[in-house]
Amino acid sequence: MARSTSKDAQDLFRALWSAYAATPTNLKIIDLYVIFAVFTALIQVVYMALVGSFPFNSFLSGVLSCVGTAVLAVCLRIQVNKENKEFKDLAPERAFADFVLCNLVLHLVIMNFLG
Repeated sequence: MARSTSKDAQDLFRALWSAYAATPTNLKIIDLYVIFAVFTALIQVVYMALVGSFPFNSFLSGVLSCVGTAVLAVCLRIQVNKENKEFKDLAPERAFADFVLCNLVLHLVIMNFLG
């Protein structure tokens, strides 16, 4: 029983990897950026757990900045994806401009929260 489950999992990962290999390069770059932002947030949480959270505003600002940036990058990925029919009329340049503007507003709010 466990043998078939292991084989099924391997087949699933192979299918996912082969499907992801066909993904355009610009979407893969956005995926790497999202992974980086989430990984940075995790590092900050681990650091806070080990060292402490004396300036709690700084910790909260850093984590919210990383998570907010990741969410905005996922929104950019959805808008830039050619297979998504909901945003077919939206130019990629417009989606990127929205991403940059929203990031600017997010980080202005984060800087204001720092004090």
